[in-house]
Amino acid sequence: MNYLAHIYLSEDLPQITIGNFIADGIRGKSYLKFPKTIQTGVLLHRFIDSYTDSHPIVRKSTKRLHPKYHHYSGVIVDIYYDHFLAKNWTKYTTEPLSQYAETFYQLLQDNYHILPERTQQLLPYMIKGNWLVSYASLEGIESVLIGMNKRTKYQSNMNEAIQELVAYYNEFETEFTAFFEDLQQATHKQLIALDSKT
Repeated sequence: MNYLAHIYLSEDLPQITIGNFIADGIRGKSYLKFPKTIQTGVLLHRFIDSYTDSHPIVRKSTKRLHPKYHHYSGVIVDIYYDHFLAKNWTKYTTEPLSQYAETFYQLLQDNYHILPERTQQLLPYMIKGNWLVSYASLEGIESVLIGMNKRTKYQSNMNEAIQELVAYYNEFETEFTAFFEDLQQATHKQLIALDSKT
């Protein structure tokens, strides 16, 4: 899953949300230098990634992309799925996405001093582009895919992946909806289990 899903699945717990968001930039056991609740967020992020990668519905989505995008297929599906979460946001919460995003950006700004350098560098661009809200539109997702292609030094062709999203839009949305139901339940159980260990 991509940024929005990881944030949402943190269940509005601020420190866990931070840990979940910064986890991609934290390797091995270096997460142990953070406070316990942030550690829980990092471990929750790792659980979400593992659960997502092994889920048969997600594999069905990635298989559709694999002939063209190979090992980048999973990254693309993560981005697609964030689009469907943003687009269908009102199905999952009553808080408007714009307000939710502002609250999250403020959380990061208030805790800027504990963010890894990578996240500190990313934050101004995220806020300026209002990434979380932009995911709801095809134009926003296309912009993300173009940016990801640039990050892979133009080797992934991810900038073209908007074509598959449009061509198989209903299939991807149906798969996301079914998978996200499973993921929410699994993540909630995992969060309870992690909390009991701290």
